[in-house]
Amino acid sequence: MYNKLIYNIKPLGFNWQTSDPFLFCVHHLDAYPAGNDQLGPAASLEGRNLGQDFTTRDGWRMYHGETIPGFPAHPHRGFETITIVLEGFVDHSDSHGASGRYGNGDVQWMTAGAGLQHAEMFPLLSRDKPNPLELFQIWLNLPKARKFSKPHYKMLWAEDIPLYAEKDQNGKSTEITVIAGEKGETTAPAPAPDSWAADPANEVAIWLIKMEARAQWTIPVASPEVNRSLYFYRGSRIHLAGIDVQPYRSADLAADQPAIIKNGDQEAWLLLLQGKPINEPVMQHGPFVMNQIEEIKQAFDDYRKTQFGGWPWPKYDQAHPLETGRFAKYADGRTEYK
Repeated sequence: MYNKLIYNIKPLGFNWQTSDPFLFCVHHLDAYPAGNDQLGPAASLEGRNLGQDFTTRDGWRMYHGETIPGFPAHPHRGFETITIVLEGFVDHSDSHGASGRYGNGDVQWMTAGAGLQHAEMFPLLSRDKPNPLELFQIWLNLPKARKFSKPHYKMLWAEDIPLYAEKDQNGKSTEITVIAGEKGETTAPAPAPDSWAADPANEVAIWLIKMEARAQWTIPVASPEVNRSLYFYRGSRIHLAGIDVQPYRSADLAADQPAIIKNGDQEAWLLLLQGKPINEPVMQHGPFVMNQIEEIKQAFDDYRKTQFGGWPWPKYDQAHPLETGRFAKYADGRTEYK
């Protein structure tokens, strides 16, 4: 059943479908065991397709990692990655010499722009207990005018990301972690400077929504041209704009009308993505997102010639020492510690 507020309800897989200006979203949820001395799993890797381990086995995956789970050095051009770590940690290293460790609520906003390589490894820091990992990685497109912007990343530390909260008429609470955009007077930290989200007129919003059992909340209106998608990834059920929606489903919503969410009898978690479309051709091939096939060919040729700056680290699956805390070292040499 559909109405004029909600449409395109569908189950969620590993890669979540998104709408312009977003390219896609991936939900990583892995119940990693205790770690070993190499920051990998203290468990047998026998029988796994190491280097291409995307099959959930014993509740976790190695992805492209062979010792540490994650994604060893790989290139990007022409878009941005927004990595939201709900639980666990990510070790970042890139071809511009930047690095970092972030997690447990931190968000990394990275503009690939003209091109860079980076590694995203998931170090298992606890040796005497499990190392659960949950994160979203969202790909946000860049307009043609910004596809060759200077590569850049910034950290949105958990302590700096604002939380908006309100209660319904029955006293039930809804909380919104405002990663991009604004809710009322609650405004997210600034995104990367060349991002489509950097212009408030584009109405980009990335919200994590937590609803108490039996809470009710209304999604506010945006401009008619805004694309808006809601992802219900944990809970029992919700009643969305008059339609029952089961967990691990997504729905596209008309942004210019308020939509009421009535939660079921368990706490619900949702992700909202919205923004005005860029409305340009999208040509994607693997890690490159451009406008024309000729630009994709040029990206591959440039990468072969330059390696987007090379790889300054001793390992392609570079991770930081066990005792390292949360930090960000930027290409200009600045370092932040948390």
